[in-house]
Amino acid sequence: MNGVTRSVEKKSLRDAYGATLLELGDSNKNIVVLDADLSSSTRTSKFAKKHADRFFNMGVAEQDMISTAAGFAAAGKIPFVSTFAIFATGRAWDQVRQSVCLSGMNVKIVASHGGITVGEDGPTHQALEDITLMRVLPNLTVIVPADAHETSAVIKKVAETDGPFYVRTSRDKFPVLFDEGQPFEIGKGTVMRDGSDVTIIACGVMVSKALTAAEILLADGISAVVINMPTIKPIDEDLILKMAETTGAIVTAEEHSVIGGLGGAVAEVVSEKRPCPVVKVGMKSGFGKSGKPEELLNAYNMNSAAIVEASLRAVSMKL
Repeated sequence: MNGVTRSVEKKSLRDAYGATLLELGDSNKNIVVLDADLSSSTRTSKFAKKHADRFFNMGVAEQDMISTAAGFAAAGKIPFVSTFAIFATGRAWDQVRQSVCLSGMNVKIVASHGGITVGEDGPTHQALEDITLMRVLPNLTVIVPADAHETSAVIKKVAETDGPFYVRTSRDKFPVLFDEGQPFEIGKGTVMRDGSDVTIIACGVMVSKALTAAEILLADGISAVVINMPTIKPIDEDLILKMAETTGAIVTAEEHSVIGGLGGAVAEVVSEKRPCPVVKVGMKSGFGKSGKPEELLNAYNMNSAAIVEASLRAVSMKL
């Protein structure tokens, strides 16, 4: 649990992406950046201002942007591609599959505005299926950072690691959980809090919600492990199985559909190798609506109270 901090401070993941991308661009001339007319929102505008010769605004043409990025990768460049998560994964899924993943192209898709915390933009822009769509694709690594500092570490690791990546960032600011300079290892979860009765596995904004839930549960006599699981694919099977054995009950928490995302990935591992109760917290079947981010998380039961309820249910299901 080294490097883990608890803070009331909130920082933007997309701001961390923009700053880190600029830093990498200064030192690595092979990095090129493509955006679909949303650079001010995705924060790639920082890179564009300093490295205009390596920045390409593709306009509202996400499919063309992904295919062009694959071409850059084939030419030995390291393309970072950014737009909103709903467009990167929904509108351009065919190009991500055919042009990027099929040939294992070194394309880094960093999508902002993931999840329901997009807020007022409403259901058309709230990507709640993107992790599912990306996780199913061969050769693609899928990462959902928990805070700004982890985002920075993820982007640095992604830049130096060959192969296609999908990294999901957010519009809203999330609580700071890690120290600045925290190292990141692909495919590994982080134990944020030890416990013995139930394991809460979370990603993104839900990690901070899980830590709050664990404090509430402890007051009720329930000891909860909290795990930050940023890499959804490849997922940390060893840690999941260890926790299934140790606590015998698992809760997953994600700002995403409960179908096919983090919860689905964890349930697949557990059901095949060490069965135990798995209760999923996330978006049930349906779309979101326009509203304030925190109000929407509460309205759709993606909050600490929902994690507490799910944890009590998971514990009651233990054999």
